[in-house]
Amino acid sequence: MLTLTGKRILLIIGGGVAAYKSLLLIRELQRMGASVRCVLTAAGAEFVTPLSVGALSGDKVYQQLFDLTAEAEMGHIELSRSADLLVVAPATADLMAKMANGLAGDLASTLLLATDTPVMIAPSMNVRMWEHPATQQNLRTLRARGIQTVGPDEGDMACGEYGFGRVAEPEVIADAIARHLSGQARVATDQTLAISGPQGLRGKRIVVTSGPTHEPIDPVRYIANRSSGKQGHAIAAALAAEGAEVVLVSGPTRLDTPAGCTLHAVETAEQMLAATMGALPADAVVCAAAVADYRVGAVSENKLKKDTGTDARTLSLVENPDILKTVSRLADGRPPLVIGFAAETEQVIPHARAKRDRKGCDWILANDVSTGTGTFGGDDNQVTLVSEHGEDAWPRMTKAEVAARLAAKIAEALTA
Repeated sequence: MLTLTGKRILLIIGGGVAAYKSLLLIRELQRMGASVRCVLTAAGAEFVTPLSVGALSGDKVYQQLFDLTAEAEMGHIELSRSADLLVVAPATADLMAKMANGLAGDLASTLLLATDTPVMIAPSMNVRMWEHPATQQNLRTLRARGIQTVGPDEGDMACGEYGFGRVAEPEVIADAIARHLSGQARVATDQTLAISGPQGLRGKRIVVTSGPTHEPIDPVRYIANRSSGKQGHAIAAALAAEGAEVVLVSGPTRLDTPAGCTLHAVETAEQMLAATMGALPADAVVCAAAVADYRVGAVSENKLKKDTGTDARTLSLVENPDILKTVSRLADGRPPLVIGFAAETEQVIPHARAKRDRKGCDWILANDVSTGTGTFGGDDNQVTLVSEHGEDAWPRMTKAEVAARLAAKIAEALTA
């Protein structure tokens, strides 16, 4: 059972009718063992009172940036950094805009700008406000910075309209908080992305390669690697949730095709190259597949027998086509954004920098796949985005969260 025992949550309560659910969230977090300290915005105080928030949390309620008593007890900078997680629930369009643009005009926005603690938001607003391009751009910006999101849900609203914008239920938010703090985060699963994806890639066509390739030796045997395809498929799902037309070119995996994606199933590197080139033109190509560097020069038509009279057999290998380099170096019709992966076991960042220069791609996602990391076949990943602007190291997270963060950055790049 998930628990929050010993965890400290700083809950920032935004305005809107949904603020009443923050009271239920306080109780749920406490039931799971967390201590909750609350910041009540001026807009939030129009819907719930400091007295009710303080009575439930059992702690002082912070409201004013310029409060000498509060500053004497605990400075607002320390307040922002003393928690294990900052949670904004409900997160209004106004609060999200302030966060995205780095504004600090009140206590809540100042805390969010001053903190180095992870942040999670539960958006809540009218459906038209949620769908507005400004809000969607702010959401993409926040996700690209690593802000976790829960919801919003679809349903009837207090204003009488129906659609996405309802704050997630307190139990769902508490579950997401517990999973995040326990390292089991699943905030950005395919299901929630399908609900809350901001559709920032609508009208864009993106090709994603995924999985391993199988290079035949004979009709029975082949050369392969340990790639499961989980990261590539998660990226395809996240891009589709952002509204993109996704062509998924995948080697052999045991994974289902993500919703909204067109699958081109292949086996070998040569087949993968042909399918990738056939899917162009595209606005972006993400080469997440673990393509075999070499293939057998002469594939046997019959199964090779072990009893040959010798103790060893020699296979003659030839180099496979370089899909990432081929797409990156296209003289005509090169996609505006080409992204590759660098799966390394040592000197991860130097090798990734060299690979980016050698291939000619725009971004490289470098990850450590050495023994013990659990990256190949696992559900988590830790990557560093290498670009012309330098390196951006992301914390360890689920592959679905890596995908969601990458999709947000791609949307930001293609719509800039």
